[in-house]
Amino acid sequence: MAASEDGLHHVAVLAYADMSAFELGIVTEVFGVKWPGIPPYRVSICADGDGTVTTVGGGTLTTPHTLDTMAEADTVIVPSVADVHADAGPDVVAALRRARDRGARIVSVCTGSFALASAGLLEGRRATTHWLHTELLAHRFPRVHVDPAPLLVEADGIFTSAGSAAGIDLCLELVRRDHGAAVANALARRLVVAPHRDGGQAQYIESPVSTGDDGDAVAASMSWMLAHLAEQHTVASLARHCGVSPRTYLRRFTAATGTSPIRWLNEQRVHASLAALERDGSSVEKIAAAVGFDHVVTYRHHFRRIMRTSPTAYRRAFTAGSA
Repeated sequence: MAASEDGLHHVAVLAYADMSAFELGIVTEVFGVKWPGIPPYRVSICADGDGTVTTVGGGTLTTPHTLDTMAEADTVIVPSVADVHADAGPDVVAALRRARDRGARIVSVCTGSFALASAGLLEGRRATTHWLHTELLAHRFPRVHVDPAPLLVEADGIFTSAGSAAGIDLCLELVRRDHGAAVANALARRLVVAPHRDGGQAQYIESPVSTGDDGDAVAASMSWMLAHLAEQHTVASLARHCGVSPRTYLRRFTAATGTSPIRWLNEQRVHASLAALERDGSSVEKIAAAVGFDHVVTYRHHFRRIMRTSPTAYRRAFTAGSA
């Protein structure tokens, strides 16, 4: 994790005219509040022009930090945009490109992905945004690989997230990558939110699919899998547990979560292994078996797919960080 001159990782968040304060508040709550036992960050709210912007509801926000400050930060966050049909202003685009060229971590919350796309930072990369606007993002920027399903996406150090509240998921993910699962989980408890939200944003898309009993069955099967991670599960065995056919179970699970049961299960197993890698001296093989992978090769494959690194490299990074 990069650090600024004062030794703290510098997070800059963009403020703009007619913005909602909610997404901005997520960023400042996670990174700006000095939580006991949580490594601190340095946060700067940055704005173009004279540093004064209006907010939804008639408020006014004034900040001394400019786009030059944003361009020099370690992490740059764009918390949505005022108009998804308009490009980001040239000064914002220039600051985003300068930050990216310096190697900064670039992040968007909700429709902030439109600003990143207009700056050319998402070309050829996978990205997401609020499900209401995924088709528009793909139409306006055809070279962006828009994925409407996940709550968050990382591609080459550029992070995009779904609707507003997914900004919480994304900020916790950044903390986890900086300081490990134990710190992110502790922060989630202080925020009174789940450290890792299950499923993707497909479960929130308006559709004629009935929830009710279907959703209850899916939720029950998820709870069962989490309580029995070390056991082997198949779509057929999970369907039997719910008392439905495998085809019906697969359809209901995908409709409710936007992903398949086994893919979801493997993600939970990988996340369950993180704390052990950080604190436990057990071999990677034993940790893989403890969370339910039948072979360490399978574990390494899914770990790299989800975490973009290897279990050994992850352990080495956080062991060194702890030391």
